[in-house]
Amino acid sequence: MPPMATKILTFPTHNNFESDCREIHDSLSGGLGHLLHVLVRRSRLEILQIRGTYREMYGEDLAQRLQQSDSNAVELYTEARRALMLFLLDPYERDAVLACKAIKQDETNYGVLVEIFTGRKSSHIELIKRAYLAKFRRHLDQDIVNIEPPHPFQRILGALATSHKAHEVDASQHIAKCDARRLYETGEGQSGGGAVEEAVVLEILSKRSILQLKYTLSSYWHIYGHDYSESLKRGSSSEFEDALYMVVKCIMNSTDYFAEKLYQCIEGKSRDKGALIRVMVSRAEVDLNAIQSFFKRKYGIELKDSIAKSIPPGDYREFLVALATKPTSSAPSTELD
Repeated sequence: MPPMATKILTFPTHNNFESDCREIHDSLSGGLGHLLHVLVRRSRLEILQIRGTYREMYGEDLAQRLQQSDSNAVELYTEARRALMLFLLDPYERDAVLACKAIKQDETNYGVLVEIFTGRKSSHIELIKRAYLAKFRRHLDQDIVNIEPPHPFQRILGALATSHKAHEVDASQHIAKCDARRLYETGEGQSGGGAVEEAVVLEILSKRSILQLKYTLSSYWHIYGHDYSESLKRGSSSEFEDALYMVVKCIMNSTDYFAEKLYQCIEGKSRDKGALIRVMVSRAEVDLNAIQSFFKRKYGIELKDSIAKSIPPGDYREFLVALATKPTSSAPSTELD
């Protein structure tokens, strides 16, 4: 049965922010349709200007207004508000909010933290930490250390945080080959094929940039004929190896990682309930086009069609489809060089 028709938004450009803010303010007590149409077609700079103009006109932050709960709202309406709220935030502010929510959950969502620390430039990570401190009056690194019960993800994230503070500017093929051999010799290359040596892995993660780690993982494949991640799933893996597997997958092929995340969420097979909104919004101005291409190749359906087929009609679906059809932004990318 073909998916129900979903309206595809167009993206005209104009700068009448005061008029937009009046219409947004008047429509907030009703549906989110007008707000959706105003925001999703705008550039990151225009969204920032709309948010600032709204604050000047009405004395409140539009993102915070959207965050206010409505006890009578149905679930999809609440999800639409949350999606629009995240879309309004600056990328580093959004990542700080997502990180805090991931840490505060009853069961820590380490996937969110891995996505941030493996997918953002070092300069962006620093802005995230500042935003986190300003908004929550706590240090992100320390909050990760203090998560209970302890988990190997904490040690891996600590190493990645260290790598963002100081690492080489240019990636080196020589270093990549040396690190690949070290990973092999202290992993599957050991006599008896024992567990990976955690200390060696953490040392490499803490001293190399994400780009350098990509080179290392690529060298591993060229030297040994298979992905490093495959060696982590041979036989019974440890908790550390399970955590490392997710990190390696996110570093080595992020488009595959995010395409799979989206598919699992759309099909209702994911325990990570916030992943659909998080990935669509956070990757919209980074690499969503590449993710969509991979999604189509892997699952045989366009992302927008998969959303329209599986998500009930309404503002939430309209917003997700609009993101999937939005032209690529010219805003500076937060993604790795």
